[in-house]
Amino acid sequence: MSEPSEPFGGFTGGGAPRVLLGVCGSIAAYKAVEVCRRLVDAGAHVVPVMTADAERFVGAVTLSALASEPVRTSLWTSGDGEAVPHIALARSVDLVLVAPATARFLGAYAAGIADDLLTNVLLATTAPVVVCPAMHTEMWDHPATRANVALLRSRGVQVVEPATGRLAGGDEGAGRLPDPDRILAAVADGLGKKADLAGRRILVTAGGTREPVDAVRFLGNRSSGKQGEAVAVEAAARGASVVLVTAAGDRPPPAGVEVVRVDTAAEMEAEVMARARSADAVVMAAAVADFRPKAAADGKLRKDEGVPDIVLDPTTDILAALGRARPPGQVLVGFAAEAGDPRPRAREKLRAKGLDAIVANDITAPGAGFGHDTNAAVILEDDGRGGITGVETGLTSKRDVARAVLDVVARRLGQGIE
Repeated sequence: MSEPSEPFGGFTGGGAPRVLLGVCGSIAAYKAVEVCRRLVDAGAHVVPVMTADAERFVGAVTLSALASEPVRTSLWTSGDGEAVPHIALARSVDLVLVAPATARFLGAYAAGIADDLLTNVLLATTAPVVVCPAMHTEMWDHPATRANVALLRSRGVQVVEPATGRLAGGDEGAGRLPDPDRILAAVADGLGKKADLAGRRILVTAGGTREPVDAVRFLGNRSSGKQGEAVAVEAAARGASVVLVTAAGDRPPPAGVEVVRVDTAAEMEAEVMARARSADAVVMAAAVADFRPKAAADGKLRKDEGVPDIVLDPTTDILAALGRARPPGQVLVGFAAEAGDPRPRAREKLRAKGLDAIVANDITAPGAGFGHDTNAAVILEDDGRGGITGVETGLTSKRDVARAVLDVVARRLGQGIE
């Protein structure tokens, strides 16, 4: 396996990046030795932390010899005379990497249970976190594990999907610790993207608006708000001050993000337009209704009163309004959910609404429609010279799509592209 050409070239913290390597009790713990060596060779200062169960699989002496300092295992003692070791570690590192991460660890971390040095550090740190799960396929596929992973991702944790191949006991399937190349790439991504939006104000929208028909019913759509929330979480992780205007009212607020809840397209329009001029970038990921009932009925419409005559009015095209009113230098990104190839319609919207970029996806593609934790998108961008460029994400996590979108935003802001 080759080393990355510029492993931590995007790190802006000065000096060698300090990476805390957490090792959990998995048979894959022996692979953490190679990960540690690769990190050190790539120029990182590696601080190893092992759980008690990890010591059943690999010796602390081995990691201590390869890392930049001795292994830490205890919440209660420190070789440096630190009064509160987990707080000192949490504040001193630039990134926390957990490889391998067991099902038990994922559950404890997601639930906020801090019962050893590693989990205490994770609850105290504000540094980017990368976790690399490794376990048998049945455990990886269990609904509890999937829910824990989804929750961690929603909080900004970067989860590197396990590889597929031979597992302990001769089984085959998903659950192998990812290859060191993938792990180092994730670390480099976490370090390099850490502050590229620092000082920027990003406005993001999410969810599907609901237009009342009566006191009980509404016209809506199937948008879950997950993609917009992923954009908000990723922007905050990269140092931005983020406001999320969301119509996904039943979802918990992402950490580190100011949340403004709305229901209707009119409410979203009012909140977005009031905040847009002060934003460096606006990412309109919400699925805003195109039409609303002209007048909502008082009370509840009753079936025995006959079929109601519902007259629809068009809603304001918020994205087009933003394109007409945006200040110089602001980056504006839209979304287009289409049935079938989304490119033709997305190109039209990019031009017609004055956007810098548009994120388009085929809602009929497996794993890329509403409600999934994954997405497959094409990001079309105005190249500033009359042309349109595009990049495809392939089927990946919505957080990865968010990273790709914010790569475009960060680049355009950094280059002053209007």
